[in-house]
Amino acid sequence: MKKRALISVFNKEDITGLASFLTASGWEILATGGTFRYLQEQQIPVIDVETVTGFPECLDGRVKTLHPAIHAGLLAKRQDPAHLETLEKAGFVPIDLVCVNLYPFFEKVHAGLTHEETLEFIDIGGTAMLRSAAKNYHDVIVLSDTTDYPEVMAALKAGDLSQDHRKALAGKAFALISAYDGAIARYLLEEPFPAYLPLSLKRVQVLRYGENYHQAATLYCHAADPGAFAAMQQLSGKELSYNNIRDLDLAWKVACAFGLPVDGTPPLGEADLVKLVPEFPKLPPVCCVAVKHNTPCGIALGTSLIEAYTKAYNCDPVSIFGGIVGCNAPVDVPTAKKLVELFLEIIVAPDFDAEALEILKQKKNLRIMKASFSPRQTKEYISADGGLLVQDTDQKLLERWELVTKLAPNPEDIADMIFGMRAVQYVKSNAVLVAKNRAALGIGAGETNRIWAAELALNRAQRVIVATAVAGTDDGAAPRVLASDAFFPFPDVIEAAASAGIKSIIQPGGSQNDQPSIEACDKLGLAMVFTRTRHFKH
Repeated sequence: MKKRALISVFNKEDITGLASFLTASGWEILATGGTFRYLQEQQIPVIDVETVTGFPECLDGRVKTLHPAIHAGLLAKRQDPAHLETLEKAGFVPIDLVCVNLYPFFEKVHAGLTHEETLEFIDIGGTAMLRSAAKNYHDVIVLSDTTDYPEVMAALKAGDLSQDHRKALAGKAFALISAYDGAIARYLLEEPFPAYLPLSLKRVQVLRYGENYHQAATLYCHAADPGAFAAMQQLSGKELSYNNIRDLDLAWKVACAFGLPVDGTPPLGEADLVKLVPEFPKLPPVCCVAVKHNTPCGIALGTSLIEAYTKAYNCDPVSIFGGIVGCNAPVDVPTAKKLVELFLEIIVAPDFDAEALEILKQKKNLRIMKASFSPRQTKEYISADGGLLVQDTDQKLLERWELVTKLAPNPEDIADMIFGMRAVQYVKSNAVLVAKNRAALGIGAGETNRIWAAELALNRAQRVIVATAVAGTDDGAAPRVLASDAFFPFPDVIEAAASAGIKSIIQPGGSQNDQPSIEACDKLGLAMVFTRTRHFKH
């Protein structure tokens, strides 16, 4: 008896080669509607599934292969006489290979279709055939990925597939079905945190190594909702590493937190700020951030990218070495000329001027990333041993603008307070940031207590003031604004800030010891605003 293959594919790429090979090898081919017609047009001998089932497809093609003649042919154990007897009595023929790829639900779920139109891209018969074939992989070859065609043809030409090869193909089919069903579940579920969390992740890149050389690592992206990162284009440079990807992700998120004019993304919390902040000041539109070890080491705004970059660089000229630079505006020639003066791992921006790109490409290993749109992820995932922590992304800048001191901030300080709170949100906790002229002058990150973070930020800011004053790029005046990602448990931060010349503080508040900090501000002549929104970043 001839071996029989069933082919039902939405994506007909490479199917002619597979079908021609099977026919030439003596196989009989069954096919469904569109695939049947396509193979006929290619002049490949093919049998319509309707001929086998004795039943025409119905319900606008929703039912074609959901029939015992198909699934009995797939599920029958070839070594079980009772199964073979059942097939013979029913007049069914075993099916030895199934080649199916599914309706493109991953691609269509965000294509702007109506709900009813989207539902039509949920494949039922295809997933059912894959499941049946994969369950019976000892006897049935299951093909769910076009990239597997050549290897399977080579194995058949050499004799047959090994059981390990068949098992691997079956596992691949079930993995696809799981991701496919997960995407459908995510689309239909209205619960933000359902009882079972469906994730549809597709392998995008096998990385050279993980966080350290001895750790293996792979990049996966959401199959149905890839986000900003998966849409980035690498224009030049070496392959991205695990640490590169983590830092790149953060750099782009920070840059876009200050707005992305090219896709109309407003700065984070802009609508709330306009309503809550007296005489709300508009900030410069261009942001540049330098990231090192997954925390910012420089952030600044400017009216031009070269201004923003220069200010970000001045914050920490040491740590930026070997770092990642993110920009929310296209990279121009003046900025490119400055960027190539030092060693950087990555530059990410919405675009690059043609001449600027050629300048950057002179650094052969520099990874140049073009980002098409701002981050869109609404959930964050952190692994725990045996589980996954899931939370909403931190998209709320502040709940209030609550003046808690007798003295109000100088109107000129308010812009730096807004800038500082946006920036410190992305700094590892405990986090304190000192700001001047819409730029970070000192960043205290990842400390185990808040006074150490404050002292680091204030000391570093003083060093920047001295260095830029000597270079003639700053007036030498002390910075006036300090921002914190969380409340002060003690007034020691207030006292340190006052000693350094700080005049205005912005912090979430919410400590049982808020009152001593407020009283310290009043005593030392500082203004302080509570936002009532904490921004821990562990």
